[in-house]
Amino acid sequence: MNSLLLRNPRKNSGPPPFFSSKHPHDWFAELVRPLFDAVCDLPRFNSKHRTPCGRKAHGKFSADLKGRKMMKTNLISVVAGLVLLIAVPAGLVAAGWGFHGGPAPQTNDRYRLEGPFTQGNLSVFLIHGKDKIKGETFLTLQEALVQKKVIVRETRSVNELSIENISREEVYVQSGDIVKGGAQDRMMAVDLILPPRSGKIPISAFCVENGRWSQRGSEQVTVFGSSANIVAGRDVKLAAKSASSQSEVWRQVAVAQDKLSANTGARVNGDASPSSYQLALENKEVQASSDRYFKALAGIVDGKTDVIGYVFAINGKINSADVYASNALFRKLWPKLLQASAIEAVAELRRGEKFAAPKPAAVQGFLDDAEKGADKPKDVSPRVQMVTRESDENVFFETRDRAKSDTWVHRNYIKKH
Repeated sequence: MNSLLLRNPRKNSGPPPFFSSKHPHDWFAELVRPLFDAVCDLPRFNSKHRTPCGRKAHGKFSADLKGRKMMKTNLISVVAGLVLLIAVPAGLVAAGWGFHGGPAPQTNDRYRLEGPFTQGNLSVFLIHGKDKIKGETFLTLQEALVQKKVIVRETRSVNELSIENISREEVYVQSGDIVKGGAQDRMMAVDLILPPRSGKIPISAFCVENGRWSQRGSEQVTVFGSSANIVAGRDVKLAAKSASSQSEVWRQVAVAQDKLSANTGARVNGDASPSSYQLALENKEVQASSDRYFKALAGIVDGKTDVIGYVFAINGKINSADVYASNALFRKLWPKLLQASAIEAVAELRRGEKFAAPKPAAVQGFLDDAEKGADKPKDVSPRVQMVTRESDENVFFETRDRAKSDTWVHRNYIKKH
C-alpha cells in the first residue's frame, strides 16, 4: 500500500469516473465496451450482412492470412479485456477505493454480556463476541510510538497534525488517543488506519492544553513522543466527537482537572503547564487513586479469548462502551481503556455514597438504543469511514475499513446524559 490510501483525494484525482454512484451502471459499460467491440470483430461472429452485434460486416472473411492475423489480434484483445475487467476493480478496492454509493449495510451484532465486575463506584461489563477480522493484529499508536515505527509531527495548526507510519505493519489510531509534546498536547479526533510505509498523512486533532504554544522542558517541539493515555472523561469525548468544538474541549478539560483535584485532595495541574490534561493524568495522586481500580479489575479479561469490548458504569449509571473487531485488538487497548475509566471514576467519586451496578438488561438496552438512529456517514480517508447514529439518550460511532469490505473495526457508544 502507499500513502494514497489515507490522503483525501484532490479535485482532479481519485477513482475513475465509472465508480461514481451517480451512474451506477455506466462504469461497467465503459469498462467492457472495448471487450465487446473486440468480440464483435472476430470472424466467426461476422456474416456478409450484419454481425450479431448489430453492425455491418467489414467484408467476407475467408481463411486467408489477413483473416487469421485479425482473428489472432482480436483474440489477444479479448483476453486483455478480460484481465482488465477483473484487475482494475480489484486493484482499486485493494487500494482503499470502494464503491462510494453509501455505507454498506451492517448487521446487528448480538453480544454476550458478563458482569458486573465492581470496584468502588466503577462497574464493568465484558462484551463477548466473534472476531470480525482474524489473523491480523494492528499495532496501536502507543506501541508504534514506543517502537519508533510512527512519527507524529507538529504542523503549527491547532486542529491538524501529520502522522507517518514508517514500518511494514498496519497501525490503528483511536479517537481520544492523547499525544504528548509538540507545541501543545493533542487528542486525536478520529479513528485512523495507517498502512505500511504510509507517507505523511494529515489527521484531525483537538488541543488539550490551551496555555502553551512553545517547547516544554526537554520535549521536542516538532514531534510528539508518546501516547500513554486516552481521554478520561465522557464530556471531553462528546465535546470532540459529537460537538466538534475546540472551545468546549478546553472547557471540559478544565472541569475534569478541577474534579480530579477535589477528589484527590491535591492540585493536579502540572507546574510545567497548568492547562495540560496529560500532565493532570500523570499526577501522582491521580495515579495512586486510579491504580486501586486498575489493580482490582485488570485481570478480569485473563484467559477469555472471545472478549471484544466492555461497558462501564460510574456511580451506578451507564457511561460508555467500546467494542472492537477482534479480541487481539481489544486486549492491546484494554490497559489504556481501563486506566481512563478508572481516572474518570476518581473524578466522579461521591464519598460516603453507595451505588448499585446497572442490570445486564439495562446495559443491553443501552447498546441497542444507541444503534437505532439513522446512519450519518463521514469519510475520514479513502479507506476509513466513520458512521454516526444518535438517539435522544445515546450516541454511537462506528469505524469502517473499506480495505476489509467495510467491516467495522471499532464501535464507541456514549450515553449523553
